[in-house]
Amino acid sequence: MTTDGGAEGGGDGTAAYADLGATTEDAMEIAETSMDRVHELVPQETPTDRLRAKAVHATGDPEFAHLMRFANDPVAVGAEAVLDERPIVTDITMVKSGITGRGHDCEVRKAIGTGAELAAETGMTRTAASVLELDERGVYDDAIAVVGNAPTAALALADCIEQGTRPAVVVATPVGFVKAAESRERVREVAAEHGVAAVTNVGRRGGSGVAAGLTNELVHAASDVRNGETTLDALREESP
Repeated sequence: MTTDGGAEGGGDGTAAYADLGATTEDAMEIAETSMDRVHELVPQETPTDRLRAKAVHATGDPEFAHLMRFANDPVAVGAEAVLDERPIVTDITMVKSGITGRGHDCEVRKAIGTGAELAAETGMTRTAASVLELDERGVYDDAIAVVGNAPTAALALADCIEQGTRPAVVVATPVGFVKAAESRERVREVAAEHGVAAVTNVGRRGGSGVAAGLTNELVHAASDVRNGETTLDALREESP
């Protein structure tokens, strides 16, 4: 299993930043300086603050921190899922491409492309059909489910959860003016009702980069646990 070191963490479940995508001295310095500046805007007081900070880092928008919503200890649950090498399943290729290949041994796969026949038969979107197809195969149970682009994929995933599918954690930040906010609200409601850990946001903003960044932060949290910089218990909290 890949390990990536970092500086000593704090007692609140956070740790000094070590970018899992940076491989050179200059890149690591840039990443650390960038996150230091983000942390000035988003103080690291609770485990979910690391996700708020990552959303700000991904968007360059400090206001995005206030749009984030969490359910059922997503940092601890997500980190544990990474440590357990659960699959990471994204809605589209762009989100998959943004997931770091370092710091974990999880299979990373995309849903899109697996439900073409169902989409043709029913007229539903390809992403929604792909989610339903993978759910039929049991792929989403105990997985890290990530939706960064397609609201219909988030809605399909919410339906699957309501019908009994249990991902380890859901990261849902689909972007757009049609069904995006509604799909994230639906994910939040279903996740809260069925005890599924979830990371979402309110409003129209979001996107693939946000979803990938948030997922990478779960990987980073897992690396911090593996390296002894924090513990799963320290990553647990009652999240608003």
